[in-house]
Amino acid sequence: MATLNDSVAERALILASLGRDAAIAAAILREAGFAAQPCPSLPDLIVPLDAGAGFVVVTEEALATTDLSALIARLKDQEEWSDLPFVLLTYRGGGLERNPAATRYLDVLGNVTFLERPFHPTTLVSLARSALRARRRQYEARARLAALRESEARYHALFENIDEGFCIIEFLDGPHGPLSDYIRVEANPACAIHTGLPDAVGRTVRELVPEEADHWVASFRRVLETGEAIRFERELAATHRYLDLAAFRVEPASRRQVAVVFRDVTERQHAEQALRELNETLERRVAEALAEQKLLADVVEGTDAVVQVADLDFRWLAINRAAANEFERIYGVRPKVGQSMLDLLAEQPGHQRDVRAVWERALAGEEFTEVAAFGDPGRDRRFYEMRYNTLRDKAGRRIGAYQFVYDVTERLAAQDRLAQAEEALRQAQKMEAVGQLTGGVAHDFNNLLTIIRSSTDLLRRPNLADDRRRRYVDAISDTVDRASKLTGQLLAFARRQALKPEVFDACARVESIADMLRTVVGSRVKIVTDVDRERCVVEADMSQFETALVNMVVNARDAMNGEGRLTIRVTNGTAMPAIRGHADSSGPCVAVSIADTGSGIPPERLPHIFEPFYTTKEVGKGTGLGLSQVYGFAKQSGGDIAVESEVGRGTTFTLYLPRIDEAMTLSAAPDMKGGLDVADGLGRRVLVVEDNMEVGAFSTQLLQDLGYETTWATNAAEALRLLSGVTGFDVVFSDVVMPGMSGIELGQEIRRLHPNLPVVLTSGYSHVLAEEGRHGFELLHKPYAAEDLSRVLRRATREHDRNRMPN
Repeated sequence: MATLNDSVAERALILASLGRDAAIAAAILREAGFAAQPCPSLPDLIVPLDAGAGFVVVTEEALATTDLSALIARLKDQEEWSDLPFVLLTYRGGGLERNPAATRYLDVLGNVTFLERPFHPTTLVSLARSALRARRRQYEARARLAALRESEARYHALFENIDEGFCIIEFLDGPHGPLSDYIRVEANPACAIHTGLPDAVGRTVRELVPEEADHWVASFRRVLETGEAIRFERELAATHRYLDLAAFRVEPASRRQVAVVFRDVTERQHAEQALRELNETLERRVAEALAEQKLLADVVEGTDAVVQVADLDFRWLAINRAAANEFERIYGVRPKVGQSMLDLLAEQPGHQRDVRAVWERALAGEEFTEVAAFGDPGRDRRFYEMRYNTLRDKAGRRIGAYQFVYDVTERLAAQDRLAQAEEALRQAQKMEAVGQLTGGVAHDFNNLLTIIRSSTDLLRRPNLADDRRRRYVDAISDTVDRASKLTGQLLAFARRQALKPEVFDACARVESIADMLRTVVGSRVKIVTDVDRERCVVEADMSQFETALVNMVVNARDAMNGEGRLTIRVTNGTAMPAIRGHADSSGPCVAVSIADTGSGIPPERLPHIFEPFYTTKEVGKGTGLGLSQVYGFAKQSGGDIAVESEVGRGTTFTLYLPRIDEAMTLSAAPDMKGGLDVADGLGRRVLVVEDNMEVGAFSTQLLQDLGYETTWATNAAEALRLLSGVTGFDVVFSDVVMPGMSGIELGQEIRRLHPNLPVVLTSGYSHVLAEEGRHGFELLHKPYAAEDLSRVLRRATREHDRNRMPN
């Protein structure tokens, strides 16, 4: 297309059919500085018009003798900005009284100036200059119109691509009075997505949502009447969606229109405060196009959301006031449309690097949302939620990206305060649970002590009948059993109970409780068991082993929301690996793994999952004690537990327990048969080690009544001195918890100095026993019965006798 200064676009085309008129006119115009081109005939004139012309000089006789239909068609086909000027040379002027044909020429040519011949060359030049000036104004209008169309295309691309709903409503006078209804006159595609109301354009609000129309009309009518913009959140009851809306009056008020920008915040409801709206500064439009563009610009400028649009060269295509203010506040420089954000931050390389990193992703076509901090820490560094979308033209080509930004510093601070409050509440709940447990245990123990105290008081009465005496003695014995069970329950809750190990095949135990586990997880979880063909023999507390399996299975079920695949695998391993910084074990082990297809555990939570009371489940859905029981059982049993997890793909827990030689356990099986046989104690010497005077006196008396000879040491050091000077002891019977050297340490020292001398330990509770196990020693739990004591000592002394027999 010809440009404004192009000689072709400004040339004069001359049509004169007689003599040398065309040549003379061309010479006059050329001398005045015009580009002039004579045309021999009308067809020769029409063809150059397609390439462009400033004006046409034509003689009346050239038109009078020619079919003008082709020229008429060509002039009617001019673009809207074009009105080609004609200078008509006539012998009779342009007046109807002297030239009746002038009307016809006016109708045909349109923009025509008459020049009566003969004329002075100056007159022709003057008319030519006037015609060219008019033509140049037409070219300027063409350029403005092209720029306007380009801006409209960019505006519509943004309008169609923004995620926020945008509509224009126009108020009507309805049956309920003036301004009692409104109709949507314009809406973008996102409008239907956010409201759930398709085909809303052209329909009144009372037709769309009749039940709640009064509320919506009242809200937006206030904007129309006062001119004050509003912002609010409200549920659209018809579609059960919560909307975050902002409304502005469309000026002038006589249009009775309100612009509404909104988005669906159903999931977060009132958590989001800002309205997301896109703005792009476009060139001013003419007529209705200009007003439409200004309307969108006013809406975007009115929102407090930061909105920026950039091209592929990091140059701003649009930036609203909120964005410019925030950019200037953070970086100390104010951006403008057309500037490069990288050039503007050239003297701040650190900030330039941060801005480039995030915008490069968006300009490469990635659409994403992320939260990051920007600004100098010492000045004002805040957190922003940034959403990036690709900007495309009508042909779908990527031409840039646009950004919506919200300052979420206060929201994140509020979330942090909420997390701290929840943690404080969780700690308070833990203390409340401990208080309730303590109160309950105290209540039960006081009841038991009441029975014991009453029974002992009654036993002191003289002349008490034998049947009454037996009844009170039985009551004391039964109450002691109940107290022992209550203590065991308390230690089980605290994960500090001393385990009762026994030898069993882990494969067989898993298969035997598989049906019970299927009942626990429900029918939507498929359990697959895969056990080793060889026996996987361990020595552990079988009840606690099964409890650990149930806890891990329940945890996996919850991670899968009650639906998925659970694989339980039991294998013999060569060694236990190093786990969480603990050293590995060279001895063989049995591995019991439980793999689920659940949501997985985020890496930042893995270090905490075995902590007591730690849980990510909702209140009432978990205590946080399940995995801590598994961990405590594994460590007490000489093993460990490992976890591998990938978010979205599932989790595998692997319980490692030491594997034992089954042949050795058969010969060492304890003798649990036989009743109370006092005669078995005759001739046996027992070294009693007990720091408590009452318990020491009672236990020595009990052993003497069982037929044993006793020597009493009040601590481990005294016991070692007695062993070094006195020989002939058959067994050492020691308490575990003592000042200085503990019973376990004493037993280990005796094992080193006197390897054939058996050691029997007794304890009501010991954290060492709970955490590290028995270390291979026989253990008698307090309180114990005389029959239990006799049986344990008899088994120990028999082992001692076998060790002393010659081979």
